[in-house]
Amino acid sequence: MKLLKMSLAAAMLMGASAFAIDNVKVSGDAKLYYGTDDANDANLFSKEGAYGQAALGLGLTADLVKGVSAGAHLTALSTLGLQGQLVNNVWESTNGLDDYYWFDEAWMAGTIGKTTMKVGRMALDTPLVFTETWSIAKNTFEAAVLLNQDLPDTTLVAAYVGGTNGRSILAAAPAVGVANVVGPVNANGTTNFGQFYQGAYAFGLVNNSWKPLTFQAWYYDATRVIQAYWLQADLNFEGILVGGQYTGQEVQDATVPGADSQSAFAGMIGYEMKDLLTIKGSYSSTDDKGPINVGGNLIASGQSKLYTEAWWNYGYITQLDTTAYNITLTADLSGWGLGLYYTAADQSSDAGDNDMTEFTFTVDKSFGPLDTTLAYIMTDAEDQNNGDSYNAVQAYLTLNF
Repeated sequence: MKLLKMSLAAAMLMGASAFAIDNVKVSGDAKLYYGTDDANDANLFSKEGAYGQAALGLGLTADLVKGVSAGAHLTALSTLGLQGQLVNNVWESTNGLDDYYWFDEAWMAGTIGKTTMKVGRMALDTPLVFTETWSIAKNTFEAAVLLNQDLPDTTLVAAYVGGTNGRSILAAAPAVGVANVVGPVNANGTTNFGQFYQGAYAFGLVNNSWKPLTFQAWYYDATRVIQAYWLQADLNFEGILVGGQYTGQEVQDATVPGADSQSAFAGMIGYEMKDLLTIKGSYSSTDDKGPINVGGNLIASGQSKLYTEAWWNYGYITQLDTTAYNITLTADLSGWGLGLYYTAADQSSDAGDNDMTEFTFTVDKSFGPLDTTLAYIMTDAEDQNNGDSYNAVQAYLTLNF
């Protein structure tokens, strides 16, 4: 890994020097993640109930000419020989024996006045199509994005998304398990970037004319397959937090049994003592129509941007006919970050009675360039561990450079 990192950085910098490229920046991180649980008769810290993996990320950005920049990011995954010794499973969908690497970002961007266009493979952050960062590797998209800020306190967004290495229904992109962000990795060490539906369009408006309030509206169109929208308003007035979300989607593909529309709404209220304490309570509800759920990335499972999303068990709050509650408390005590998260998802018996309760406690601390997080998770879900609750412990180490 060290030789790969050094040779790649050297090659990039040599090319930059030859073409007199300015403002070249090289950065990255090294990660080691470990988790263990006592579900399915496993014991905590036994290899049968444990999963672990290491990752190296190396990124480069540069100004090519005035107003034009480019960037690339390489991700490499390895178990460091842990497979079969300390863990029997991995975070991402590799075979657990070989090392893998791929470019998850490779883009160019240009700016004229207050308009910027970015084209290539990149991370995205919109309410229904976004890059998930909870795992050791991230999903990215092949897209073209146009941003304009000519209107005061307003950002307009137009995007075309053609491919992804993440989960997607009704798409050529490979579907993977709930525990993975990245799609299956090929034997030659590259990931499968497939079509995001048959291509999708996104249009957004974000306005902050009144500084305490941020309003955003989004519309998505995966041609002939699905249309979706997202409305959100967030108020932060002297530490008082209030938010509302309303989202829905309509499936138009006649091959989907029971194709219909579905919507969800969520509300949040909280209080923030800057740099000390934040407490929030939220509520969400989905309706009982449609064959799929209002989750992230226009998919049926996976992380959602609804306020009530769980810390670890994604995909429950966005099920059909589900009421969810979340209480989040975070605090900073002399550089130690503490987090308490409680989520309860209650699905009606007519829709499947697939209930879930999660309690998570986290401690995080940075030691210079090293970020550390330790998490304890208690899960009680009807469709996990034969309906019995179980415990999990996770450790995250990230060295930034």
